[in-house]
Amino acid sequence: MDLKQITKDTTKTLVSYMTYQALRVVIAQLDETEPKRAYWLRQFSYRVSIQDGEAYLQALFQEEQRLAFRLLTVREHIAEELADYLPEMLRSGIQQANLQQRTQQLERMTQIDPNASATHPEQEFTSGEEAGNG
Repeated sequence: MDLKQITKDTTKTLVSYMTYQALRVVIAQLDETEPKRAYWLRQFSYRVSIQDGEAYLQALFQEEQRLAFRLLTVREHIAEELADYLPEMLRSGIQQANLQQRTQQLERMTQIDPNASATHPEQEFTSGEEAGNG
C-alpha cells in the first residue's frame, strides 16, 4: 500500500471536487446577478468536463479569465472553511459507513432462506404429528 500515492490521488480528487462546488456557487451567484454569464458558464461546463478540475480551469482561463479567477477564489474559500472539519468528519464518516456495511452484511449472512432445500425443524415436527395422527 503506497500511502503517499493514495494521499496525492485523494488530494487531486478533493481539489477537483472543490472546483466543482465552486462552479456551483459561482453559477448560483451569476443566476441572480448576470443570468447571461451564468448561461454561458453552464454551456462551457457542458462542453468541457469538470472531472479534472485543473484541466477545466485551464480551459476556462483560455476563454473567460475573469470567471476562472472567480472560481479560484471561491474554491480557496471553500477549502479554508472545510480544512478544520474535514479530517475528523472523514474518519467518523468512514467508521460509520463501515459499521453500516458490516451490519447489513451480517444481517444478510444470518437470514434464513425460505426457499432453501433443507427442511426447517418446525416443519418436521408438524409433519411428524400429522403422520402419527393419521
